Amino acid sequence: MATTTPPAALLARLVAADPGRPRITVYDDTGGPTRGERIELSARVLANWVAKAANLLQDELDAGPGSTVRLDLPPHWRTLYWAFASWSVGACVELPGAEAGGAPDVLVTDDPEVAATSDADRVVVVTLAALARSAGAPVPGGAVDEARDLSTHGDVFEPYDLPDDDAEALRSSGGSTTFEGLVPTAAAGGRVHVATSDVGDLLRVTLGVWAGDGSLVLTRGAPDDDVLAARLTSEGVTREA
Repeated sequence: MATTTPPAALLARLVAADPGRPRITVYDDTGGPTRGERIELSARVLANWVAKAANLLQDELDAGPGSTVRLDLPPHWRTLYWAFASWSVGACVELPGAEAGGAPDVLVTDDPEVAATSDADRVVVVTLAALARSAGAPVPGGAVDEARDLSTHGDVFEPYDLPDDDAEALRSSGGSTTFEGLVPTAAAGGRVHVATSDVGDLLRVTLGVWAGDGSLVLTRGAPDDDVLAARLTSEGVTREA
């Protein structure tokens, strides 16, 4: 009998295969406080972030099978651990632009204004900066300040319940995917570069690359062509997503 969801099992396989190997490297060329960041996460570190976020979702926000978690975040390394945390508790990840039947159970957003006007039952405000210890703007009353609160949650996650294989796992403008169909069975790995403004694309590329035992280099923003070329060479990128 399964004891975890397919995405959580995929991450566990990456940890077992090589816990210290980088699985995503992010270069931030956007404007604002995150510009210039280079963040690299191993499978072990990713699993730690996922466990903390999953424990927050399950224990504090009552998310589980049948719940919907709307990710109002840009393509980012934090978006990945929130997606995998949502799948770990058995919830459906909903992306902006997807047709929805109502308010989500949980909203995870980096925009305090969106948080303040949301009709979600529960709200998490994410600060994208790597070293943030609290939100850089006021957090609405009742919302979770992820930068301040996430570290208090445990590093090991055990789901209370699991979703059915045919339960909806991802809802985006391109349609929906079940838990059974979320992780590809035939996938190509390698060191893969991805530069996209679409979170759904990032999630699909990530699941495919990790299913093939590969790793990602994510570019945020628009670096100069020569800067990007040198970066991809230094990172050993083997193909573009």
